[in-house]
Amino acid sequence: MLVIETDAHHKMIEDAVNSFPDECCGFMLGEEDKDENRTITEILVVDNSKEGDRTRRFEISPKDYLRAEQLAVDKNLTLLGIYHSHPNHPAIPSEHDRKAAQPFFSYVIISVLNNEFVALRSWRLNDLEQFDEESVKNFSFT
Repeated sequence: MLVIETDAHHKMIEDAVNSFPDECCGFMLGEEDKDENRTITEILVVDNSKEGDRTRRFEISPKDYLRAEQLAVDKNLTLLGIYHSHPNHPAIPSEHDRKAAQPFFSYVIISVLNNEFVALRSWRLNDLEQFDEESVKNFSFT
């Protein structure tokens, strides 16, 4: 299960809505217990560094990845995953998302339709390198 603390949840959705019609992206940091339950306590918003059309793809620079790893060390947290938005598309990973994914990480996808938040879902790669949906503790966005 993925639990996203309220502040982190709101910041991710705010990033997705403010970035519309482009995809947003960022990192999720927190803690994982022995049962693989994850709690996201912080996010790091980063720029979508994709050249060209950012409405259908996102890219994270190596510099931002290193910055996220350092933030996790500095705050004694674990880098647990990446979030990004799907403008005018469902919160379901694309084949491109699957090919770029890494084991261990949670991948939160935020669907934004016409600049309005629609859904937030999380995914993790299984042993066959396919996505399985990860349950997310629900929060309301106000």
